[in-house]
Amino acid sequence: MQLPTEADVVVVNTCSVTAEADRAARAFIRRAHRLNPLARIVVTGCYAQRAPDELAAMAGVAAVVGNSHKALAPGIALNLMRPQVLQPVSELIQINAVQAASAPQQVVWADDLFAHSFLEETQLVPGLQTRPNLKIQEGCGNRCSFCVIPQTRGPSKSLPGAAVLRQVEGFVAAGGNELVLSGINLGRWGCDLTPLSDAGARTPSPATLAALIRQIFRQTALPRLRLSSIEPMDWDSELIALLAEFGGTRLARHAHLPLQSGSDAVLRRMHRRYRPWHYAEKVHALLRAAGPDLTVGADVMVGFPGETDAEFEETSALIRSLPFGYLHLFPFSPRPGTRAWAFHAERPVASAAVDERMAALRVLAAEKSKTNRMRFVGRSIDAITLHTQADLAALGRSSALTENFLPVEIEGKLPPNRLVKVLVTGLSREGRLAAQTDLAERPDRRPSAFSA
Repeated sequence: MQLPTEADVVVVNTCSVTAEADRAARAFIRRAHRLNPLARIVVTGCYAQRAPDELAAMAGVAAVVGNSHKALAPGIALNLMRPQVLQPVSELIQINAVQAASAPQQVVWADDLFAHSFLEETQLVPGLQTRPNLKIQEGCGNRCSFCVIPQTRGPSKSLPGAAVLRQVEGFVAAGGNELVLSGINLGRWGCDLTPLSDAGARTPSPATLAALIRQIFRQTALPRLRLSSIEPMDWDSELIALLAEFGGTRLARHAHLPLQSGSDAVLRRMHRRYRPWHYAEKVHALLRAAGPDLTVGADVMVGFPGETDAEFEETSALIRSLPFGYLHLFPFSPRPGTRAWAFHAERPVASAAVDERMAALRVLAAEKSKTNRMRFVGRSIDAITLHTQADLAALGRSSALTENFLPVEIEGKLPPNRLVKVLVTGLSREGRLAAQTDLAERPDRRPSAFSA
């Protein structure tokens, strides 16, 4: 990342999901101040929400804007700019800037009300991201014992259905082919909405994520929709039925279900809302609906306080028993203010044991991934082309992602954002699918709206 050494204001958007994320944010702030001592640094994001005073005490920091006030961040930043380049903030940011200007000496902007938090509504278009994320939900109320998100993001909030449909329609009009719906707790979309919150919609506001997806398919010509991470117990029968109806055509056959642990005792200490057998039942239900080409992914946490060798083996056994296509592995990181912070003080897992368990799961994850990808050698599958990195383009290949979330290297140079059918010929040295464009290439056509 290049640092703007001549900037008047440097905005640092932080994460706080792990101690390493906090450390990286502090290091960046210190570097920004060292390279540009006159710059006014505005720190925002989750770390700013969790520990605003800690950040406000750092040299060079002029304002700390938590997620509770993130809508005011543009106005706050503009008010900190040097007079010779300051523009009329009331014209640029309107009401939010006026609110920010009402207390120009304020350094910390954070509280637990989240009155000025917001979901972005800037129109998404295919650009540097061929398949961008449309964030339609924010916050979480699950209160897992290890998670700081309820403190840093607040309660669940949803982007109204009418706004979602406008985004999808605009994306399609701009030539977009694949859109990803995302959220902190995506499966809870709509729980906070009422019909009145969606005034102006052409049809009654959907109340569930499944109803929203069906409305997207009915009212827009979006060729492909993909769902990001959804909690296991939020995969209800209505949502699973959509995979049976649209999977492999307009709905990507890809499901990411956070697992965290395969041990019943550990899941209870984590305050997760499912047991290992519930999780397995959901995976099998998804496979029955979408078919064996479904790619299933999961998050797995290693070294949760008190995790024994036997409990870790339960996690390993569950992973071995399910057809995962990939795993996101990460070690437990104690977060101040969570229940697991106290658990860690009482029953920490030795770092050597965590390292050993992480290494074992990496081997297992690699085996699972290779087994899953090898199933597609010799087969044709739908994909979307991506922006190809220079080193791969130099070899005369193009990057793509299959409909069921497998990375592909295609022989030949293809532009991004193109729907293609590829014939898988093997695996590349990096483990991606190697493929060539199928002779019966799928035309880049779009479904008609109201055809669902």
